[in-house]
Amino acid sequence: MTSSLPPMQTVTTGFAVAVVGFFSSFPIILQALHAVGADGPQAASGLMAAALSMGLSGIILSLWTRIPASVAWSTPGAALLATMAIPSEGYAGAVGAFLVAGLLTLVAGLFRPFARFATSIPTPLAQAMLAGVLISLCTRPFVALGTAPETALPILLTWFVAGRINRAFAVPAAVAAALAVTLVAGGGTIPMPDHLLSAPVFTWPSFSLSSALGLGVPLFIVTMATQNIPGIAVLRSFGYAPSPGRLLAGVGSASILSAPFGAPATCVAAITAAMCSNEESHPDPSRRYWSAAMAGLFYSLFGLFAALITAVAAAAPAMTLETLAGVALLGVFANSASAALEEVAFREAAAVTFLTTASGMSAFGLSAPVWGLILGGIVHLTAQRLRR
Repeated sequence: MTSSLPPMQTVTTGFAVAVVGFFSSFPIILQALHAVGADGPQAASGLMAAALSMGLSGIILSLWTRIPASVAWSTPGAALLATMAIPSEGYAGAVGAFLVAGLLTLVAGLFRPFARFATSIPTPLAQAMLAGVLISLCTRPFVALGTAPETALPILLTWFVAGRINRAFAVPAAVAAALAVTLVAGGGTIPMPDHLLSAPVFTWPSFSLSSALGLGVPLFIVTMATQNIPGIAVLRSFGYAPSPGRLLAGVGSASILSAPFGAPATCVAAITAAMCSNEESHPDPSRRYWSAAMAGLFYSLFGLFAALITAVAAAAPAMTLETLAGVALLGVFANSASAALEEVAFREAAAVTFLTTASGMSAFGLSAPVWGLILGGIVHLTAQRLRR
């Protein structure tokens, strides 16, 4: 008879997954929340809500489906938000956009025709849009080398050396280096928050067409194209048969529930799904779902201390958070740029999408990523018609 308790190997795998997933990207979540107008308590609440959302939904989906359904916050989506201007409605408008993105994900899970429509955007164009979003964030560590070398250099060196040893722990090692830099800058001390445990901050959402189209829809598209769809594909590659509708409905519901507390988007994980699904997770494939469930437990525990994490981030020297976010996104940028330009038939359209998105332009209430997809799509369709 199979024990109902998680095997110890899956507990340690879950902890490693949570360390990689949380500490590799929490600076990007904080950057995103501050960029769309969140203050300190709201940012701490958003980080906590995002961690609890992916933690609890990962536990529920993994135990329910009995597959390693690893769940994450949308790192590419957060990177998108980090490049955006504060909505005209302020932070409440961003929360409304988070809800729109979550609702669209839920609809994609419940109605297969909508899911097919949402995924009909050519992958090279979606990847080009993501690369265009990321490029400004990925240049910041190197800008910091010129303006704050005493901060950027230790972080970059640690990231590079650790990455040569174990790529998965390169960014967590860089986070440790950033903590050391912060301690040195603060004379060995860091101001502590009044309460170590985070307090949820509810924000009543504000809805507008400009925020929905300029923030909500791009957040939905980039999360679907770079997280949800690849995450489901990863599970299939390890021999599992996930129900896309069930997973999308689950993470969409989690996104809706956590959005008023500041969580941008919850999604099916891709990288950590591979960590939970391979033979190092557990020799028995039927027991590997415990790794994803244990990762969810540790995500939730990390989220409870989001106030402490944001207090440390606030005390860090200038350019620390930007440097961490940049190095965390370098691999994502390299993969997205490569995927965008790989297919010759899409190369010109992808270049237009990339450059339009990277320009940061906006017109008629639509943001640069939306215009990037529109103009790139026009170029691609025109080229297709001419070839025919």
